[in-house]
Amino acid sequence: MTEKSAIRFEEAEHFKGIVLTAIGLSCGLLAFFIRSSPMLLTMLALYTLYLMTGDRYQWIYIWRRTFTRDMLGLKVLTKTMLTISFWERKGKSVVARWSEVAKWSPNKKAFVMGDRALTFREGDELSNRMAWYFKRQGFKSGEVIALFMETQPEYVFLWLGLAKMRVTTALVNSSLRGSQLIYCLRIAGCKAVVFGDEMIEAIREIQSEIPDIPIFQFNSPERLHSSILSDTTHLSAELLEMPSESFNEVEAAKPRDTLLYIYTSGTTGFPKAAVITNIRFLLIPLGVYSSAQLNTNDVIYDPLPLHHTAGGVLGAGQAIILGCTVVLRKKFSASNYWSDAAKYGCTATQYIGEICRYLLSVPPGPNDRAHRVRVIIGNGLRPQIWQEFVQRFGIKRVLEFYGATEGNSSLVNLDSKVGAIGFLSRMVSSIYPLMLVKCDEITGEIIRNSDGRCIRCGPHEPGVLLGKIDAKKAILTFSGYADKTATEKKMVRNVKNLGDVYFNTGDIMVMDHLGYFYFKDRTGDTFRWRGENVSTAEVEGIVSTLAGLKDAVVYGVKVPHVEGKAGMVAIADPDQKLDLTNLAKGLKTSLPPYARPLFMRIMPEPPLTATFKLKKKELMEQSFHLNIHEDPLFFLNQNTGEFVPLTQDVYDDIINGTIRL
Repeated sequence: MTEKSAIRFEEAEHFKGIVLTAIGLSCGLLAFFIRSSPMLLTMLALYTLYLMTGDRYQWIYIWRRTFTRDMLGLKVLTKTMLTISFWERKGKSVVARWSEVAKWSPNKKAFVMGDRALTFREGDELSNRMAWYFKRQGFKSGEVIALFMETQPEYVFLWLGLAKMRVTTALVNSSLRGSQLIYCLRIAGCKAVVFGDEMIEAIREIQSEIPDIPIFQFNSPERLHSSILSDTTHLSAELLEMPSESFNEVEAAKPRDTLLYIYTSGTTGFPKAAVITNIRFLLIPLGVYSSAQLNTNDVIYDPLPLHHTAGGVLGAGQAIILGCTVVLRKKFSASNYWSDAAKYGCTATQYIGEICRYLLSVPPGPNDRAHRVRVIIGNGLRPQIWQEFVQRFGIKRVLEFYGATEGNSSLVNLDSKVGAIGFLSRMVSSIYPLMLVKCDEITGEIIRNSDGRCIRCGPHEPGVLLGKIDAKKAILTFSGYADKTATEKKMVRNVKNLGDVYFNTGDIMVMDHLGYFYFKDRTGDTFRWRGENVSTAEVEGIVSTLAGLKDAVVYGVKVPHVEGKAGMVAIADPDQKLDLTNLAKGLKTSLPPYARPLFMRIMPEPPLTATFKLKKKELMEQSFHLNIHEDPLFFLNQNTGEFVPLTQDVYDDIINGTIRL
């Protein structure tokens, strides 16, 4: 729903309220004068109060529309907070919670992938062997060991074993290579690396540059006797010699102790190692478990990488913390998503980023509804395809949420409101203090008033989301990154009062009158053209839909002698089926002139992060310059409204100002 249509809807609802008020007031007056039914007198009092509340957006009108939603939100928040508070008072860590869960049903499958599975008992034994081994190797509590491998059932139990001896594990993105891989090992201060045998080549490339870091190779059971990289330890074989009895050689971890480092995938620059404490790992799966109304009999489909929060904490945590069975897949496959869900009897599935769009791009088939999934959980379902998605795949409930790996500002869409990433109720505003504040959408700089305080946004006003940091409350903590400088950059001080501190999400959103939040853009992604702000996220959604659900990255590019930045779009078209004529026509009818991309780049493959987010940094640097790459470039002719090849002559005319934009 667009902002204008939302406002029209609100006005229609208000008009209906006014009519009802007039009727009620008439009945009430009649009842008063004829001294009849007390019920009519009550109606008079209520409707009179309604009229006295002022404009159409006052609290009684909003309460009438949001009461059911807000009560559900209050229930979920209260349940989560009380449980986390109880666990923290008891000094519970992830290892302590796991020791309870593993005893519930020891022969139940914890993780399933393909034809392999590990039960809760088998997983616990593997984690014990891991702890005993690294204890005997001389590693100490507080040290950091990197885990570098693709998804497999053993993955979680390897870091869980290290956690039993209070060693922090850095979950390194399995797609990293070369300098970025070395950077991630160094920034977290890793004392060793455990890598999967499928990562041999990546480790071999950097082995000579990390001579001070011991390397341990883990071969999965089906490849136990595969080759071993030189100068490494065959960890799989060593673990077989270790005892499987419970490990209790060190003092138990505390709730606020660091459990993991998870690297922010980001779309620009080097990854940052976000600190995941024990209490945060407990909180994330629990919050989703409560919000999705899951139970221990549920089977969760998690096709996301385990080195990321969505797959490795939110998804895998349903097994580790709540006792559900979690089905894994080494790499996401759009064509196998629903067949996997049906095969393993999944009742809940996960998505992230552009996954839902990829699922829609698969031709309809018998597996679309041959599943038992009642809720799909994730973030990134674009409003443009929301209704089509739930109708085609028969999804009863979409639990779209918003949250960052390291952040304290989470939102959840509990009632499947189309397009919303969550809501904030007045009932919990003091318990869970989030706020949208005005900012420069281009630079992301927060705007302050004459007193130096941030300015709260009104309904439908775009702003950056901030979350109050309160170390006393687990849900409001911000543990930051391994790099303390990066931590400080995410903190905003003196927001409402002198001395307060908030976490800056860096995301621009709008909130409607009912408290629903809608994602607009990342700060810095919005650009200004022809005196108007252009949201790249909004344009990407429209371009992708017009292009047949293809990947589309929108960004602003500087043109000489022209104020602002012109829009440019990079579209992945591996099959070379993009219809430029229809795309140009669609842009003309779907977007105002200032928001239409003037330049276009056709790419052979999508520029995606490991978490299915679209990269932009390199594309922005290359702009619409010729001869930097071999991808075809096009220009939107202002006279004909059609895309034409960006030849050297056209390029020169744009640079020289002969072609006016």
